[in-house]
Amino acid sequence: MANTASDHRWRFFRAGGVDQVRIDRGGDLASLDSLDLKNWVALSCPVKGLDFDERTLTLLDGDQDGRIRAPEIQEAVRWVCRVLKDPDVVLRAGDRLDPAWIQSEDPVGAAVLATVRRVNQQAGREPDASIDVAQAMAATQDLAKAPLNGDGVVPPASIEDETLRAVAEQVRTCVGEVPDRSGEPGIDAPGIDRFFDELAAYAAWMDAAAQDAANVLPLGDGTAAAMDAVRAVAAKVEDYFARCRLAAFDSRAVAAMNRSEDDLKAMAAMDLTTGAPAVAALPLARVEPDRALPLASGVNPAWAAAVSTLRATAVEPLLGPGKTSLTAAEWEKLRARLAAFDAWQAAKAGACVEALGLERVRELLASDAKAGLHDWVARDLALEPQMAALIDVERLARYVRDLPELLDNYVAFGRFYGARDKAVFQAGTLFIDGRACDLCLNVFDPGKHATLAGLSRMYLVYCDCTRPSGEKRTIVGAVTNGHADNLMVGRNGVFYDRKGRDWDATITKIVENPISLRQAFWAPYKKFLRMIEDMVAKRAAAADAEADKKMASAAEATATADKAAGSPPPAPKKIDVGTVAAIGVAVGGITAALGALLGTFFGLGFWMPVGILGLVLLISGPSVLIAWLKLRQRNIGPLLDASGWAINALTRINTPFGASLTSVAAIPKGAERSMADPFRQKRRVWPWIVAVLLVLGLAAWGLHRSGHLGRWIGYGEVPQATASETVEAPAPTTAPEPATTPAAPQPAP
Repeated sequence: MANTASDHRWRFFRAGGVDQVRIDRGGDLASLDSLDLKNWVALSCPVKGLDFDERTLTLLDGDQDGRIRAPEIQEAVRWVCRVLKDPDVVLRAGDRLDPAWIQSEDPVGAAVLATVRRVNQQAGREPDASIDVAQAMAATQDLAKAPLNGDGVVPPASIEDETLRAVAEQVRTCVGEVPDRSGEPGIDAPGIDRFFDELAAYAAWMDAAAQDAANVLPLGDGTAAAMDAVRAVAAKVEDYFARCRLAAFDSRAVAAMNRSEDDLKAMAAMDLTTGAPAVAALPLARVEPDRALPLASGVNPAWAAAVSTLRATAVEPLLGPGKTSLTAAEWEKLRARLAAFDAWQAAKAGACVEALGLERVRELLASDAKAGLHDWVARDLALEPQMAALIDVERLARYVRDLPELLDNYVAFGRFYGARDKAVFQAGTLFIDGRACDLCLNVFDPGKHATLAGLSRMYLVYCDCTRPSGEKRTIVGAVTNGHADNLMVGRNGVFYDRKGRDWDATITKIVENPISLRQAFWAPYKKFLRMIEDMVAKRAAAADAEADKKMASAAEATATADKAAGSPPPAPKKIDVGTVAAIGVAVGGITAALGALLGTFFGLGFWMPVGILGLVLLISGPSVLIAWLKLRQRNIGPLLDASGWAINALTRINTPFGASLTSVAAIPKGAERSMADPFRQKRRVWPWIVAVLLVLGLAAWGLHRSGHLGRWIGYGEVPQATASETVEAPAPTTAPEPATTPAAPQPAP
């Protein structure tokens, strides 16, 4: 829908990361048409499932499709601004409608004003007294409960003429009833016309038979019975003649067409009756080439009664008395004699009034009952303007009271982000696991809802709620504060709706998402502890099973000791040297790795706190980063979209706002608190002493490995010699020269 330009100066406020329009002046209402729909937070919402007056939403829903769309909101605001002198009164009127506010110069306003004064006079009040929604609704309901109330539906009991009232009852019985505004069943103009059309069609159909009675009704009133008898056995007779023709075509088919002897033997072993399905499935009579169908004897017992009825009602009356058999040609002739009746019945009209009988049908067609009934409908419709005016009075009273709240939950989400009342989509508060979740919505299809709602990046719990009276409902609650350690499917809580009624709530489905950065920080360590607990539990269970197995083996050995006394004891198993070596290598490798890790860590010296911080960041950093990204994306839009809304803006839920939507149990300020707990777990000191000594030992060992310990305590350092104590170092000994080979003696000259 295109918006018109306007010079109106809009005001916006920031909430949920979105600029939202503020509507708190009459000029804002008058200019709502000019507000770009892109600036609306919602464009559609359901009629049901909201904490809002459903009657007001029904009046807003112009096309009655169960949804309130933006054009319908705009139309309601335009109508209010037209009927009222100053639309500013809508924002300060409360629950009262003052006739002085109504625009008497406008035709619609003048009609509403006149109706308000008439309602006040009928109730014994001053004509210009203000009225509230309850008084306006009471006047509407009084007229709605009247026999004639302007909806064009007339209950038969409201018709004064007894003869005409009887006709109205027949109309209601034959063509169906229409609910009157009062809740009583009645008739309307389309129903009356249809009833008399059916009367005319039935009479014409019956006249067609009377005009060609020789062909259509060859047996008069007995034709219908003859046709029924033929239809009852038609398929079986056709089957019989087809089998006889096949037997005539090939003599080998005779045995097969009569069923085999084995089939008959199988049937002989059963407990049979003449109406048994196995008997009825046999041919109508014994099959022989071109044989006529016997009508007296030799007929399949399951079909004997039907064939006897065919003979008495159709064959003998149409083909002559004394017939004991029926040939294929006679069968075709019989069906041809009844073909016209069959076609006439296929064209039957006015079946809904057939029960009245032809005489009553002709009587009604000859009377003026149709005009009389239409006259009563016209009397009822004459009150339609009066009813419309009363509805307009109720509409105006409701719009004056409810429009500000609706606009603050539709065009903007001021009620949701403000500190005033809850938004219309908030169904109540869920108390569970030491917290109260205020962001709860009604759910009609949990499976479909969770698929889209999970995109809200919120931690959601779906709960089935019941009351002792048997009422049931399903809600979804957003957990936006605390932790999720104790939330699980099957956990019970209590849900309080907006009326203050309590419901038993049970978690049936959980959509997991981060709740807070604190939870994300500790999540890896909790997972690690749970993993260790699970491993310990599995090992303990396995050890327990192994112990049970050994005990069972020992018990069995004890029980069979006398039998095993003569047999030599089993040779003891030898220890595998390879296994021992593998265990030694594994232990050595683990020890070396642990030593290298501790050596590196304690080798940091004064930088060890930084190392600890780095280790913590390495473990918790990814979890916190993912949680931070998802918490920034928390958005109520998908949650409302899953509930039938059409959200037009990115309505975020940041951490402070999320903390306000879910409150965690806390001791009230100023409350006295006693720390004495008679059941407190007693703490033992020795585990802490062992842990501290172990840490100190590992630290000393690591420092020793890295050399820092020696430098700190002084051992291992080479003392420096003084000048007086300086001794001359002995001269280094020269290495002996390698021996050379002696020279050979020279000869004398």
